[in-house]
Amino acid sequence: MPDPDLRQLIEAAYQDRKLLEQATYQDAVRSVIAKLDAGEVRVASPRGPGDWETHAWLKQAVLLYFGISPMATSDAGPLHFYDKIPIKGELDKAKVRVVPPGTVRYGSFIEPGAIVMPGYVNIGAYVGAGTMVDTWATVGSCAQIGKRCHLSGGVGIGGVLEPPGAQPVIVEDDCFIGSRAIVVEGVLVEREAVIGAGVALTASTPIVDVSGSEPKEYRGRVPSRSVVIPGMRPKRFPAGEYMVPVALIIGKRKESTDQKTSLNDALRDFGVAV
Repeated sequence: MPDPDLRQLIEAAYQDRKLLEQATYQDAVRSVIAKLDAGEVRVASPRGPGDWETHAWLKQAVLLYFGISPMATSDAGPLHFYDKIPIKGELDKAKVRVVPPGTVRYGSFIEPGAIVMPGYVNIGAYVGAGTMVDTWATVGSCAQIGKRCHLSGGVGIGGVLEPPGAQPVIVEDDCFIGSRAIVVEGVLVEREAVIGAGVALTASTPIVDVSGSEPKEYRGRVPSRSVVIPGMRPKRFPAGEYMVPVALIIGKRKESTDQKTSLNDALRDFGVAV
């Protein structure tokens, strides 16, 4: 069934859930999730560097899939599960390495050459080739991770399912996200950025470039090649003045055709904890 026809069925069923009682609409939902699983469609697609389009109807399909999927048992060696969404299969054919007990949920897509350590990739997510999802790192629902990224141990990439039109978390190509950092609420991390350990990025987190003579503030977006560390700044409340967290851009990664060398230079030059 062509995508325009699927989209019409999904959008109609999202507005009127009673339509899901009909096989045609259930089949449409399952077809869309199969396309997400195969990488034929993705929840958000790049229009250019730092510019993405979110496809709300695909997120609607994910939400509808929960409604039509029954609970079922499944096994992975000695591990036992009971859930609505099965585990992604045929990882060997996809040329994706998943280290036990790493979990990749059906309806997500991982490009060949990516590695998932004992972490987690949720439905609707997209992970690019050559990316490492390290131990206990989480890639949330519909998050988009670029090629050759490194999500260090314990990184939390948040899921954004609702509202369907909201941008998911996006990490563009060649980014490094340090240990225990979190990126949530549709934040965009542009290409080649380095996020230091423990940085928390939400839609409302001030992201302040302090590398020049005057601070420059962003929200919801980390500019390309930025090197970011945790910071604090004072804020006055009725009960007094307290320190609140911010993210500080302390410099830029150097232009280089060798991304690994560029990353090492950034970590050494700016003393970023990873």
